[in-house]
Amino acid sequence: MLKLVVFDCDGVMFDSKNLNLHYYNHLLEHFGHPPMSVAELDHVHIHNVADSVAHIFRNHTKPSLEEVHQFRATLDYSSFLHHMTMEEDLVFFLDTIRERYHLAISTNRSDTMDTLLAAFELTEYFGKVMTATNAKRPKPAPDAMWEILEYYGCDPVETIYIGDSIVDQHHAESSGVPLIAFRNKSLQAPFHVTTFTEILDLPPFKI
Repeated sequence: MLKLVVFDCDGVMFDSKNLNLHYYNHLLEHFGHPPMSVAELDHVHIHNVADSVAHIFRNHTKPSLEEVHQFRATLDYSSFLHHMTMEEDLVFFLDTIRERYHLAISTNRSDTMDTLLAAFELTEYFGKVMTATNAKRPKPAPDAMWEILEYYGCDPVETIYIGDSIVDQHHAESSGVPLIAFRNKSLQAPFHVTTFTEILDLPPFKI
């Protein structure tokens, strides 16, 4: 029986690609470098910030990654949130299931997650939020999911994960948790959906 629903953030709860475009290009522009390529944008969209910064600055001898992160720490992340769009049926879905299941997040976001949840008034829905900052290892390693399972005392078979990327697929596989693939038909998953409302009709939610 399903007891726990775990969400990825970017590409699932939010369409954040436009935000990532502006945020990481802002870092590059500040140091006098050209904007990201399409491939680089795809990379930063599914990886944690440390990996993303290292990737987009990999071909630049200056600045050092330490300097990039020092500058990044001065930015007001909330000023980029207008580039982000929350899924229109997310709140409806959360309100529908919150009394029946534990809700958690496993994301490769880092120090921006609390700001994001607060800005969109979502903090109260999630009892456990795991990020690249507080997990022992970021996704696709299973550490974040293991900690969520331990926190709620749930087994993988009592859990489902909603993700949209190959990183999410591997995260689910490594922890033994079934995956709901969100708008990505290329993923290997028992369930595929394009909206949150569709999830309510899936067999695990009907029991």
